Amino acid sequence: MNKPELLAPAGDLTRLKWALDYGADAVYIGGYDYSLRANANNFSIEEIKEACNYAHKYGKKIYVTVNMIFHNEDFKNLDNYLKELENANVDSLIVSDFGVISRIKALNLKIPFFISTQMSITNHDVINFYESIGAYRVVLARECSREDIKSIKKHSKIETETFIHGAMCTSYSGRCVMSNYVTLRDSNRGGCSQICRFTFKNQDNPEFAMSSKDLNMIEYIEDMINIGVESFKIEGRMKSLYYIATVTNAYRNIIDKVINKTLTKETLEYYKRVLNRCSNRENAPQFYNKYPTVSEQYFSGRQEESNQDFLAIVKYYDEQSNMAIIEERNFFKVGSEVEIFGPNMEPIAYKINTILNDKNESVDAARHPQEILKINVPCKVCKGDIIRVKVS
Repeated sequence: MNKPELLAPAGDLTRLKWALDYGADAVYIGGYDYSLRANANNFSIEEIKEACNYAHKYGKKIYVTVNMIFHNEDFKNLDNYLKELENANVDSLIVSDFGVISRIKALNLKIPFFISTQMSITNHDVINFYESIGAYRVVLARECSREDIKSIKKHSKIETETFIHGAMCTSYSGRCVMSNYVTLRDSNRGGCSQICRFTFKNQDNPEFAMSSKDLNMIEYIEDMINIGVESFKIEGRMKSLYYIATVTNAYRNIIDKVINKTLTKETLEYYKRVLNRCSNRENAPQFYNKYPTVSEQYFSGRQEESNQDFLAIVKYYDEQSNMAIIEERNFFKVGSEVEIFGPNMEPIAYKINTILNDKNESVDAARHPQEILKINVPCKVCKGDIIRVKVS
């Protein structure tokens, strides 16, 4: 049983470091140009260099997306950008446009390239073609079924990458132009305004949407490992620090327990609850085990309430008092049932019975986001561990 890569997203340098610290083997990011998440903070060349240095120090990898659909004017300065990425020691590029591939070859760049999910890859013949022109890996369309993936692994040789968690696209793996028509923002050049999540009104149904529920493959991780998928990808370059840390940590634990043959039904059910609480959208395996039905989509009446599970980040552990110095994120109080988790520990649930302010005075509650406080913890913890509402 080969251990797959866990690939996480990051919209900026801070979230990249959290993704790596919380268990990602690699992180995919976008530069200021040529990427499909124009609304993310994204990375300058200097930040990409810093990201690569940080990742490589821990034996991990950085992939950069250059996967927009190019128009003539978009090729200006592309050659210099590609050279800069190679000089920054990026581990791979994620591309979709054949024009980009032609520039990589014309410049004799040694940097590997992957084929983006934007190319809607669902069969092994096209994968073999991409291998023939030098692709190292293909990112499969989110519309692939289990049988599609099995056939692809049987009849092709290069690496495959599949999405395991995050947003789906109503159109075929990103080939959408609704945003262009409704908001004049080009989805395929990084400007998607998520029209599919808008609520439309008509005479027969006053509230109508056409959005897919999110993807969640946690129940099928062992199956995909057995099929031989090399890389498991989490969607979400515009997601929060808490989302990235939580989702990455959940899949890290599941993958490791599958490989070590220690995964229990109780552990799987626990992390299913973790993932369901982390996002404010419902989720499903989508195309993997059956063709999606009305149950895998939103049409009307959905509610997406933002939760406040993210309570605090550990800044320091005081061994003399066995207390953690924390930076608050959301309200909690004495008596709150919480749990603490981190890259180097199993989640531990306990009750808050002591909160001290910066003057070492007892307070009954934490009311001010980013306030520095001291709270009781049941064990030694580390900087960067996270405190959240108890998962039940």
